[in-house]
Amino acid sequence: MALPKLITEYSEQEASDTAQQLRETLNQWSSDYYTKDNPEVEDHVYDEKYRDLQDLEAAFPSIVTPDSITQRVGGEVLSGFTKVHHDIPMLSMGDVFSKDELVEFDNRIQKNVGYPVPYNVELKIDGLAISLVYENGKLVQGSTRGDGTIGEDITKNLKTITSIPQTLTKPVSIEVRGECYMPKQAFADLNKQQEERGEAVFANPRNAAAGSLRQLDTKVTKARNLDTFIYTISTFGDLQVTTQHDAINVLAELGFNTNPTQRVCQNLDEVWQFIDEYQDQRDRLAYGIDGIVLKVNELDLQNQLGHTVKVPRWEIAYKFPPEEALTVIRQIEWTVGRTGVVTPTAIMDPVQLAGSTVARATLNNVDQIAAKGVRIGDTVKLHKAGDIIPEITEVILDKRSAESQVLEIPTQCPSCGRDLVHLDGEVALRCINPDCPAQIVARLEHFGSRNAMNINGLGPRLIQVFFDHKLVRSFADLYSLDPDELAKLDNFKEKRINSLLEAIANSRQNSLERLVNGIGIPGVGTKMARILAEHFLTMDKLEQASEEELTEINAVGGILAANIVTFFQSTAAQKTIENLASVGVNMTYNGPVAAQVEDNYFNDKTVVLTGKLENYTREELKEKLENLGANVTGSVSKKTDLLIAGIDAGSKLTKAQTLEVEVMSESEMEEKIPK
Repeated sequence: MALPKLITEYSEQEASDTAQQLRETLNQWSSDYYTKDNPEVEDHVYDEKYRDLQDLEAAFPSIVTPDSITQRVGGEVLSGFTKVHHDIPMLSMGDVFSKDELVEFDNRIQKNVGYPVPYNVELKIDGLAISLVYENGKLVQGSTRGDGTIGEDITKNLKTITSIPQTLTKPVSIEVRGECYMPKQAFADLNKQQEERGEAVFANPRNAAAGSLRQLDTKVTKARNLDTFIYTISTFGDLQVTTQHDAINVLAELGFNTNPTQRVCQNLDEVWQFIDEYQDQRDRLAYGIDGIVLKVNELDLQNQLGHTVKVPRWEIAYKFPPEEALTVIRQIEWTVGRTGVVTPTAIMDPVQLAGSTVARATLNNVDQIAAKGVRIGDTVKLHKAGDIIPEITEVILDKRSAESQVLEIPTQCPSCGRDLVHLDGEVALRCINPDCPAQIVARLEHFGSRNAMNINGLGPRLIQVFFDHKLVRSFADLYSLDPDELAKLDNFKEKRINSLLEAIANSRQNSLERLVNGIGIPGVGTKMARILAEHFLTMDKLEQASEEELTEINAVGGILAANIVTFFQSTAAQKTIENLASVGVNMTYNGPVAAQVEDNYFNDKTVVLTGKLENYTREELKEKLENLGANVTGSVSKKTDLLIAGIDAGSKLTKAQTLEVEVMSESEMEEKIPK
């Protein structure tokens, strides 16, 4: 996307008219991105339009207007939040997109300074800029960037994020800045929950993080599993720091979560090596990045170089080119989930994208199909939202054939044939027939899944076979399966039958949190099920809980409380629990309560698992450690207290050793587990 003709061919009036059109388009896109947290276009499309406007304004300075988007920072402050004035403005960064532009930036720095300078090079985290103010080591205020001068006070929400220290290791009075982001897995989990509830999914982790931080209910923010990297000291207090690299190390010593990949590069060859390295690793990181940032390492030089009205002159962001692929849509598959939401999925010619083969991409809902104008037979551009979820970004209209077919939006459920509906406030199509076969099968799959009742060997295909043969219609039916009936099925021999029935029988003794997750309460996943079970201890007490009692739990917000109460008030849910109790399924919490986990080695430690374990599956050990009060995460950082290394431990072990994180073998760990 570029201007339709060369800059030199524009008259001043043409340039002014074109610039105004670009401003109007960019203002709308900026509002969608920064304020509504719901972008309408991909970042690179926005960036290209923005650069077109910059080029016009640079060629014709007289057409620049004070309210031009090139003259301001970020978005507007939302109503509902107290305004915060930034004494030191929170500026944006300039962007470059090629090696030649990096050379131009470096040449400008050398011209201003008079000699080559080293740069501290950092990953550009795809999140939301935040400011944190501490007085005598205590967190007193947290805010968004807003428009650069005025931000939003989100202190209460930021205090729910575990990586933000409430008290520093030294009683210093400082302001620091960094990025709040949503890890890739948390983003995938959140969008899955949004789909199941029939709500709009987030376009990318950055907007999901922004939407989560700007919640008036702190419990919603806490449930979103946000994280942070802090990388700037704005006011130093008593800290003696001379370089950006040292500043990040000092931040880590104070207790902040910092990104350990930062590196001092003496020249652009070293910078480009860093870019190549992390462009290759991008897909394997647990968080999203969209480029790297060069910062003049010497803080005195940063002050000397200063800034423009919008950006610092001493730093620049190199943005990665979007990783995209073209493919052809061959058909649309409509599937019904366990909550009745009907989701369209595009079936495409397989392509390689971001390290994996992609042949399917969800279109989320019919509104998205209409907005993108997707047809069967269309050539489409594909990328991975948050580097994890395949997403169709646009239709390539120039490649549309005359044989392309407009999609027919179903009016009846593809499983049971009942009329589909749009419930109030939902973007999703939904089947509201509780006896819909597809919903029953999906609920049974979830019930037996690893994070719910964990019935080994009971996968989706087997559930479908049982349903088709009318052996199972409800959760309780699983506990009454007849071995003689199973023996009549194809490929069912005595050993397989005995193993499956034993796994089902063993699941009767599961602790309550697995059952709470398995029965499918809207909005309740693995972690929330554990919180509810540990709080109420029995299913009966949870069933009888009021909204007021539920919202007394720190992690439960008003909407979730209402969902839980509504669920348990339904006759179907009450019958389900009664039937499960009648076949001997445990209805009490068997895990440790807080008082039982306080006095053990793992309590309150952040633990990472790596390598092949001999005596546990990864999930079994994760559950055991969490029962002991540990926080088990997926990646090693300076916040990690302990790495448990199995056989063939790889890069996580190397990183832990570099960061001087404690490392234990599986056998050493077992010695510390309470008997």
